[in-house]
Amino acid sequence: MTSLSQLSQAIHDAPRWHQPDQFQNPEEIQIVPQQDAALGAVVYGLDARKAQSGETILKLKQALAEHLILIFKNQSLDDLQYLAFTTYFGSIFRPSPDTPVLAAQSDTGVPPDVVPVSNAVGQGDYTGHGELTPHADHQWTPLPSFGSLLYAIEIPKDGGQTTWINTIKAYDALDKETKAHIDQLQLITYNPFVRRQKTKDTANDQGYGSSPFYRFKDQPILSHAYPHPLVRTHPESGRKALWLNTHTEVELVNYDDQVGSELIAKLRAHVQKPEFAYEHNWEVGDIVFWDNQVTLHSRRPFPADQRRLLKRISLAGSRPF
Repeated sequence: MTSLSQLSQAIHDAPRWHQPDQFQNPEEIQIVPQQDAALGAVVYGLDARKAQSGETILKLKQALAEHLILIFKNQSLDDLQYLAFTTYFGSIFRPSPDTPVLAAQSDTGVPPDVVPVSNAVGQGDYTGHGELTPHADHQWTPLPSFGSLLYAIEIPKDGGQTTWINTIKAYDALDKETKAHIDQLQLITYNPFVRRQKTKDTANDQGYGSSPFYRFKDQPILSHAYPHPLVRTHPESGRKALWLNTHTEVELVNYDDQVGSELIAKLRAHVQKPEFAYEHNWEVGDIVFWDNQVTLHSRRPFPADQRRLLKRISLAGSRPF
């Protein structure tokens, strides 16, 4: 018999419903929206190591669509348990080898199922210790991820907080004229990892490499182009969101360069307003699950001599519309 992949092993070893000590009682779980926050709900009483009922998973999926991030406290998981829990919510995101993403392996061109996001633990030192600007994961791919979960193993004493931005609220706050103008526009987000490979810029602590904020038509194209809507519709709730990161090179399709550059700069300033954001102060054992389709996230810098280790799993998505 052939050996199992990490994901197959996780499902093979997952807790069983018919064993009472491995099953989570749905009545033990509470989902509490965060007060006075732009997004988010805290999930109490859930043990991610246990088998979960259909009732629980449905409630969590509905809560994610409503609140955009879910915060699970006091978890203690190994990688296989983490994978088994995550895959209740979807398939693992697997980009094609010709579309580089964070943690893409040199031999396969794709990332591992569980990506260690760290600065100094000897594996997965992908993002350093500096600031990470607001972005949606995998936005430059043909099929961006639907969501991700980030699990805190080691936390620095100073800094390292993660902020999430509610891009539905950002869109809703625009005036009617702006909404009417941008609703049918398409945006290309160019792959920052391709730019990093071609420019060999390894000094940038973000791991993305430096790049212009907007591509004018007289500038070279370094990566494949996948147009997606500037205003994205959530596939479950139908709510619209402003789907635009703040610093990666982008281009509006069939649009004047100068006017497009000015419009994108205006929208980027808008989406970063404090009223759309929630900053999370990590504690060991936290898992934050976010909807990558209608949020951005960023990270505060932290001292290089302090260790930070979180583990990320991303879930497959569909073509934006």
